[in-house]
Amino acid sequence: MKGFLEDANYSIGLLDEGATLADVIDNCICEHTHTGKRAFYVGDLGKLVKKNIQWQNVMTPIKPFYPVRCNSAPGVLEMLGALGVGFACSSKSEMALVQDMGISPENIIYTNPCKQASQIKYAAKAGINIVTCDNDIELKKIARNHPNAKLLLHIATEDITADEEINMKLGTTLKNCRHLMECAKELGVQIVGVRFHVSGSCKELQTYIHAVSDARCVFDMAEEFGFKMTVLDIGGGFTGSELQLEEINHVIRPLLDVYFPKESGVNVIAEPGCYYVSSAFTLAVNVIAKKTEYDKLLPSGVEQTKNDDEPVFTYYINDGVYGSFARILSDKLNTIPEVHKKYKEDEPLFTSSLWGPSCDELDQIVENCLLPELSVGDWLIFDNMGSGTLREQSTFNDSQRPLIYYMMSFSDWDEMQDGGMTSDTLMKNFFFVPSCIQLSPEDRFSTAA
Repeated sequence: MKGFLEDANYSIGLLDEGATLADVIDNCICEHTHTGKRAFYVGDLGKLVKKNIQWQNVMTPIKPFYPVRCNSAPGVLEMLGALGVGFACSSKSEMALVQDMGISPENIIYTNPCKQASQIKYAAKAGINIVTCDNDIELKKIARNHPNAKLLLHIATEDITADEEINMKLGTTLKNCRHLMECAKELGVQIVGVRFHVSGSCKELQTYIHAVSDARCVFDMAEEFGFKMTVLDIGGGFTGSELQLEEINHVIRPLLDVYFPKESGVNVIAEPGCYYVSSAFTLAVNVIAKKTEYDKLLPSGVEQTKNDDEPVFTYYINDGVYGSFARILSDKLNTIPEVHKKYKEDEPLFTSSLWGPSCDELDQIVENCLLPELSVGDWLIFDNMGSGTLREQSTFNDSQRPLIYYMMSFSDWDEMQDGGMTSDTLMKNFFFVPSCIQLSPEDRFSTAA
């Protein structure tokens, strides 16, 4: 059942109704305690099925194109492919990975804002024609290397929140769109649609109203140049919350019905990444070292009320920002560490910090939290770890990549089969796991039975 991130030969344990995610984690920790305490993920692929059903219920007919960079684990890509999801790729390796699964080029878009010429040529050779673009230098590069390219003009959005200033780093302005269309016309490049992206941290849904309205302006502008516009890509930024999904749909649905009605022939797509995978993966890490201090200065904002004789603990774990926690360098950690071992409710909690194994000053995972006193060899559990974690990782300090254990409940399996959402490649990777949770390949059952 285990497999490295780059290993496409994986297995998925089918759990009967008596088994739970916690049981799987307990079993894996027991196994690792005896064989070597290595960090590992448990991926519940059934949650991808549930998320897809939720998307279809709320966002139909907007087709999802999953950003591969968000989580490129083989089980995730195979499952999403079986569910009929398209893929948004930002590199040659991602395009090749998806095509090796048998995904047709029509279900792949190339979204990197800064493309290498060699990778544009690869997309052209592979028949991946939908390409995003937001400036004239990229447009000329695409024209030279991909004569059949069909461009989505990436327009900028204004993400304004209480904590952020206007974000205009990616995308072009409406004014510049006319210039890009003039260039495209001269170079004989097709423009077929518009793309925008609203950050998941944006709290102002008004941003979507402005973005859809701007997209309509670009579509009108394109008609003047004789371009046939057929695609509107509303980007990502979907956090995984059903409430957020419904709120976004409530805002954009009336605008889409007015600006891009069904009879217009415009296909509306989106790029939900975190939405699908964040909650599907749980990470288990092991404490490999520990420091105790009695006079340590607490971080700013932490109440300085502890007794002088009360210890402050620093724990080092076997995964860090050069591995599964890389997103901490640019984003906040949206999960709280949970102690795996059982401890008493009245057991004292101590100010603690968590660090990765590199001993690098950037490798801080949690600056301050309250935990019972831990020992070297104890395990910590992080949930919501499916987004921005399972991709190529640094080998800093010879750290091993976490193993992945895939699972799915029988009820989710039945729901997937009832919907006809299976593939031969996916089917061969399932094996039965009884309620006692013996996760061994010998339990593999015949899918032909």
